[in-house]
Amino acid sequence: MRQYQQYDGPARGMSFGPGGVSPWIKWMFIVNGGMYVLQLIFPVITSYLGLTPARFFREFPIWLHTPLTYMFLHGGFLHVAFNMFALWMFGTEIEQTWGTGAFRRFYLLAGLSGGAATLALNSGQAAVTVGASAAIYGVLVAYWFMFPNRLLYIYFLVPVKVKYAIPGMIVLVFLAGGPSIAHMAHLGGALFAVVYMKTDWRWLRFGRSIKNLRHRRQEAKLQKNRERAEDIMKRVDAILDKINEVGIDNLTPEERRFLEEASSQLSGKPGEDK
Repeated sequence: MRQYQQYDGPARGMSFGPGGVSPWIKWMFIVNGGMYVLQLIFPVITSYLGLTPARFFREFPIWLHTPLTYMFLHGGFLHVAFNMFALWMFGTEIEQTWGTGAFRRFYLLAGLSGGAATLALNSGQAAVTVGASAAIYGVLVAYWFMFPNRLLYIYFLVPVKVKYAIPGMIVLVFLAGGPSIAHMAHLGGALFAVVYMKTDWRWLRFGRSIKNLRHRRQEAKLQKNRERAEDIMKRVDAILDKINEVGIDNLTPEERRFLEEASSQLSGKPGEDK
């Protein structure tokens, strides 16, 4: 596939690719390209940063970093070149639409989901898994949701809508790919993207909901303290009025004890929980 239209709707012309390189994708070009060069110079990097499920569980937690680092390594020049090309082709417009921060989070979570799926479903695998493909599959699925009616021109000739082309590519890779293809990583990245898109990103607001709940609880606690302080002051005022009328010597032991406790409680800072 090489060309696609710049909008989701009837054909109004074609262009090669999505245009310039967006910020996060530029960083991925640099990081993945740089890591590939380092792999060529220091092959041991692949062993230390790649994801090997059997070793991950056998020597846990030594290799806890690998479900993240594996996505920045690749098994060959064509591997890294195709992944970065697909990221540019399909990820650029998503980053431009969502913003760099949201797209970066999505990309990394898709890659992590691919690593998690590999660990969960291939826990005994002794071969090392590398590549950004899980994150790329997440990007493909997100693009499929966002721009289903775009036309992709396969080999510049055959126009196919995105809603057919991307599932076709995924199925083709699954059927034609050999044993060296990390199918579980692809599956994890793709399923993550489906959940992400179908839930309209609501689950990402969970953290904010927890923070808001904590804030509401703190506010409720402060309000309760304020109400308690007001009740104390009302009773203190009543006792002070009694002192003015009959003198302090006529206070009951309970009233004296209450004044002492109230003095201690009200001497703290405003809003302090005593």
